[in-house]
Amino acid sequence: MKPQASGVTVSDDVIKVFNDMKVRKSSTSDEVKKRKKAVLFCLSDDKKKIIVEEDKQILVGDIGETVEDPYACFVKLLPLNDCRYGLYDATYETKESKKEDLVFIFWPRTPGPQGRGASRWPPLHASGALEEQLVTFPKAPPTAFSASRDVTAHRPIRTPPAGAAMMQEGLDDGPDFLSEEDRGPRAVNVDLQTDATLQVDISDALSERDKVKFTVHTKSTLPNFKQNEFSVVRQHEEFIWLHDSFVENEEYAGFIIPPAPPRPDFDASREKLQKLGEGEGSMTKEEFTKMKQELEAEYLAIFKKTVAMHEVFLCRVAAHPVLRKDLNFHVFLEYNQDLSVRGKNKKEKLEDFFKNVVKSADGVLVAGVKDVDDFFEHEKTFLLEYHNRVKDASIKSDRMIRSHKKLRVFFEKKQLSDKTDLIAHNMTDVENKLSAAEDINRIASTLYALGTQDSTDMCKFFLKVSELFEKTRKIEARVAADEDLKLADLLKYYLRESQAAKDLLYRRGRALVDYENANKALDKARAKNKDVLQAETTQQVCCQKFEKISESAKQELVDFKTRRVAAFRKNLVELAELELKHAKGNLQLLQSCLAVLKGDT
Repeated sequence: MKPQASGVTVSDDVIKVFNDMKVRKSSTSDEVKKRKKAVLFCLSDDKKKIIVEEDKQILVGDIGETVEDPYACFVKLLPLNDCRYGLYDATYETKESKKEDLVFIFWPRTPGPQGRGASRWPPLHASGALEEQLVTFPKAPPTAFSASRDVTAHRPIRTPPAGAAMMQEGLDDGPDFLSEEDRGPRAVNVDLQTDATLQVDISDALSERDKVKFTVHTKSTLPNFKQNEFSVVRQHEEFIWLHDSFVENEEYAGFIIPPAPPRPDFDASREKLQKLGEGEGSMTKEEFTKMKQELEAEYLAIFKKTVAMHEVFLCRVAAHPVLRKDLNFHVFLEYNQDLSVRGKNKKEKLEDFFKNVVKSADGVLVAGVKDVDDFFEHEKTFLLEYHNRVKDASIKSDRMIRSHKKLRVFFEKKQLSDKTDLIAHNMTDVENKLSAAEDINRIASTLYALGTQDSTDMCKFFLKVSELFEKTRKIEARVAADEDLKLADLLKYYLRESQAAKDLLYRRGRALVDYENANKALDKARAKNKDVLQAETTQQVCCQKFEKISESAKQELVDFKTRRVAAFRKNLVELAELELKHAKGNLQLLQSCLAVLKGDT
């Protein structure tokens, strides 16, 4: 008889995966090799307890208390028949003692209304204990995390479903960077119209070294698809292939092709991890843990932003009345095998470079042609200026955000007592190894060390100022995160989309030039009474192409204006509200600190 827990039968497939994962895990860690067995966990019906099935005894405990270490090695949370499963390296308690083993956790779908999508995966309410999605950390140097109990460089970092939460509203105070409070809006709001007939989202994402695998989930009632709900795994190169197929299709010349998502880039995070590992010997365990948590949060924010950009691309295509019907798009969504898409080699990249050079030169010629339609002439002038202004604003916003991240507290070290000179000197040495983003943290730690040496009034002063620096650093980190989310990401997205709109006007301008050249060729053919039929055919084809592009392009540009105005209004209003909130927090913090230092409280 198969084991059961909470009314769920563990199928043969689950047991096979369970055993395979045990073998895979055991061959990786010396610490795990010592363990002789693993246990099965299952979420109970109320989703607030974990049921442990061990030696025919069913044990019940709270999620937050039972699973003390939520980070796990080689975890997969995927649908498997009637359950979702994952292998965890966790600490749990039995009636006899406290144990540490591999833990296989699974839970069933919750029943729902009859019909399509009748069952769904249950939400997890634990505070950082379990989550539905996972993302692995990039590999770090061997010495990076040796001070901690486990080597977290190889552990997955969880990320919430992309469609529900793409970016954090700021940095958390504690290590749980994925609490429900952080599940804010999508990083880039493009004001997409929802259509129940075709809904696309990225339900899961997994980072494996330099590759990111996206689980694209689709719900549709369109007859073109074989099923109403399905999921496939795609990589970044396949997103680029889909975008290029739209650009190269002449039928879509009159549309603004949604900009391709940027390539995932985690080099900066890896470099910071390496610097952290190099400076580990000069830091206390608490400082190292705090910086490690912040780097994990920073990496997670970059990862979630990458997922957001890929999902926005798919949503833009799915919301378009014409692009959504494309055969390649349907293959991308439904074909459950690898698309065998490779990256471009050096020869192809060189060809693209020369094509772009020719296009740029041709664009100058096309731009000099007076448009026959005042609407498009105005749009051409406006978009050129708009694109340049957005580009300039994007550069300046990045500079502003870097200033917040690199905020330094300047103080005259000579004014401190002789007791602080040695600590300040050591602090300067570490600053040369780490970026300026940790300066306030280092100053706060130094002042805290001074404040705990004695119980004098000066030491109390050090402690209070240390607390002020620490809280100020966190507020400035939140300000930078909010500006990055609400402003910088928005500018970067519409910089790419305005370029796509300019490409649309270029294609229309090219069609106009071809049409005028065809008219001239027809006049010459009639004058010479030679090849008139061929010239008329060419002229008709060019005329039809130009009129077709003009008809769809006008509506595309109107929709683009509506979309960008709504997105900028929404994000700028939200950013202003957040800036006011943080400014009030800073003011309150300074006032309370001054009151304590003056002895008023």
